[in-house]
Amino acid sequence: MYSKDGNDYFIVDSHVHAWDATPANQANRYGEGFINCFYDYHRNLSPADKVWTLEEFHKQSEERIIKDLFTDGYVDRAIFQPTYLTDFYVNGFNTTEQDGQIAEKHPDKFIVNGSWDPRDGEAGLDKLTELAERWDLQGVKLYTAEWKGDSKGWKLTDPWSYRYLERCEELGIKNIHIHKGPTIYPLNRDAFDVADVDDVASAFPGLNFIVEHVGLPRLEDFCWIATQEPNVYGGLAVAMPFIHSRPKYFAQIIGELLYWIGEDRITFASDYAIWTPAWLIERFVDFGYPADLDEYPDLSVTVKKKILGLNAAKLYGIDVPAELRVPESADETTAVGSEPVSVA
Repeated sequence: MYSKDGNDYFIVDSHVHAWDATPANQANRYGEGFINCFYDYHRNLSPADKVWTLEEFHKQSEERIIKDLFTDGYVDRAIFQPTYLTDFYVNGFNTTEQDGQIAEKHPDKFIVNGSWDPRDGEAGLDKLTELAERWDLQGVKLYTAEWKGDSKGWKLTDPWSYRYLERCEELGIKNIHIHKGPTIYPLNRDAFDVADVDDVASAFPGLNFIVEHVGLPRLEDFCWIATQEPNVYGGLAVAMPFIHSRPKYFAQIIGELLYWIGEDRITFASDYAIWTPAWLIERFVDFGYPADLDEYPDLSVTVKKKILGLNAAKLYGIDVPAELRVPESADETTAVGSEPVSVA
């Protein structure tokens, strides 16, 4: 929990990892290039006193993860989002099993998500079922630009993807997190395009599609899609650190999201260990629009409480202490996307 000026905030960090990018686990130059690209994001968007060495960045101990997220980071619950990248890393970059080893020791702190890849066909469906039963999955993280052999990506609209989404419905996996945002070396930018979210969100109204990184640099495309599709959410991973390096740009991002989709469909994420949550939370609670950006909805304490934790808690059925909730009347939203609309 974070407290400031008499207000208490229940914090859900909805996008964290326990990765292994050490040289020994790098299968090739792409594994090295991938983590170096992550490190550039970390180094260039962080305050100077929050920058780690590259060696620290390669892998964090369980003790370090707990300290950064919960002891120092104010987080009440964190959601592990796996990224397998088995073409780049010998034992995978950040798998459900790796995350689960830590989560099992701290069941009151972590939620474990799974993953799937439609290119795995029937065997992958069986694997998803096993993961769901083993970890009681409520969500999955999808990486449409991941390389697999000769393939350099896939689309949510691929026929096998629909088979997997149907299996998610059968298994009760309702939260579909999708990396749709900045490219990462050596992955291809177009494979992260947000356009394919539109079709599957319409086809599967019982699933929640959390677009991680809010589609950056395609924020406008994301907002128009999410306005029309009431089951599409925006995850703030990667967007959050601009609060330091480019605060006016961050104000535009959060303002556009509030205008288009409203305060109930935005979720906080540190993208740990690219960034640590403490400074992001502190700065967001203190944040206000610059004077010349007066066109956007109010960024009130209630709005910040929802974004920092209450929205993700609702998606994952996390029990929030009564004193940390917001009044029911505050759940109403007047955003363009509060009701499905059709743009003719």
